[in-house]
Amino acid sequence: MSGNGRQKSAGVNRVLRTGPAKPDTKIRHQLASSSALPIFPLMKTESFCIEVAGHPILRPAAFTSRFTAPLGETPAPQWLIDLLRLDAPAPIHRDESLRLAVRDMLRHWGHKPAGRGKPASEYLVRAVGEGVLESINAAVDVCNVVSLHSGFPIALVDLDLAHPPFRVRSGKEDESYVFNASGQEMALKGLICLEDAVGPCANPVKDAQRTKTHQGTVRTLTVMWGAVGYEDRREAAVAWYKEILGDLGATVEAVEVRFNPP
Repeated sequence: MSGNGRQKSAGVNRVLRTGPAKPDTKIRHQLASSSALPIFPLMKTESFCIEVAGHPILRPAAFTSRFTAPLGETPAPQWLIDLLRLDAPAPIHRDESLRLAVRDMLRHWGHKPAGRGKPASEYLVRAVGEGVLESINAAVDVCNVVSLHSGFPIALVDLDLAHPPFRVRSGKEDESYVFNASGQEMALKGLICLEDAVGPCANPVKDAQRTKTHQGTVRTLTVMWGAVGYEDRREAAVAWYKEILGDLGATVEAVEVRFNPP
């Protein structure tokens, strides 16, 4: 990505399904391109997995990262900051069809993806275009770079602040969380939410303040909110994300993502 070395991406993802026996290859390809039960990547880790509630469009991928030093001691290099431009060279590119697919994904459980409720990937395009997006820290900058260029919204949480078990579900009627240091809250009704042992901690619009990265962060969990029909692009985005983390000296461990039929 940056010319600062490459990290070989972790092997080919296998498939895990909870429910009926694994279909043959032809049927699997048909399912992956339809609204039937999704095929999710098996992304392993010894410590936890992520359970995903039934959703016909959502196709998430996830992994953990460990930096060699706290983020406060790991400044973002200039080559990474330079990628936070709309015209920066990138191996993947956002487009209108994916933007609409992500919005459809968010609408499924009742969220309205417009205004302040638009996906984070759209916010990044606007913020970069207006010149108001600044470097935050190395972990967030990598997340923003990949989201900006791929078009996928991405959640990023501190793994010492968020705790298993993790699952993805719809936000409930009365749920909300604080999403910034000023104490502003957002309603979560109908939103795709990543939940930890405490409660919702991230979604495709804004992550919760309580689990955001900070100067002392060493371990992170990344969830890329992929959409049906764009699995190959999601995998390319994950591979580029891991490559950049490798350039920064971070190590990556796969996370198992399990789909539970509705």
